This record gives sequence, structure tokens and C-alpha cells, in this order.
Amino acid sequence: MPDHSTPPPALPEPGAGAAPDAVPDPAAPARVYVENKPPRGLYVRVFIYVVATHVLLAFMSLLVIIAKTR
Repeated sequence: MPDHSTPPPALPEPGAGAAPDAVPDPAAPARVYVENKPPRGLYVRVFIYVVATHVLLAFMSLLVIIAKTR
């Protein structure tokens, strides 16, 4: 896995040694995409799993309490 913590290479300033008629490469991306945070869906899934686990444990505890009182 490549290291994404390195900054992108520095671009030359306009007019600093570049020819005035120089055209940038149209295929070059506007900026480099770096994924440094997990997708939002991950947080939603973890939240649902945590809530579902707590609900399941509460329901099982309720069943145990009901079974003990009979």
C-alpha cells in the first residue's frame, strides 16, 4: 500500500521560467485524490451494529427475567 501522507509534488509558479504559450497537460488531474478518512457508510454500519447488539442483549435479558419469574 503506498504511503498517502506525502504531499503532492510542487507545481511551478505561473511565469516562473515557464514559456507563456505552454499549455498544461489536459489529461493531468486537477488535484491528487488522497483517501484519508473512512467512508461515511462505515460509521452508519457500525452505529447500526452497536444499536442492534444492545437491543438483542436487552431482549435476551428480558426473556431471562420472564423465565425466572415463572
